[in-house]
Amino acid sequence: METKVVTAHVPLPLAEKVDQIAARLERSRGWIVKQALAAWIDQEEERRRMTLEALADVDSGRVIDHQSVQAWADSLDSDKPRPLPL
Repeated sequence: METKVVTAHVPLPLAEKVDQIAARLERSRGWIVKQALAAWIDQEEERRRMTLEALADVDSGRVIDHQSVQAWADSLDSDKPRPLPL
């Protein structure tokens, strides 16, 4: 696999934590950074997928009105909470 060097300035406390984790796991600093970056990218891609899915629901009219959600949330502190609005 081809690679590319990416340089970033990070706060010293963060760099020290990376070094500590690398030592504990007996891995290189680069390995730790690659793992962290891959996990962050996966998270951001999932967030984007979920956002697009939610926007498609809104465009299709699949929404729950605010009053229903508020009534449900308010009922959670009661002896008889309402069912989740659908």
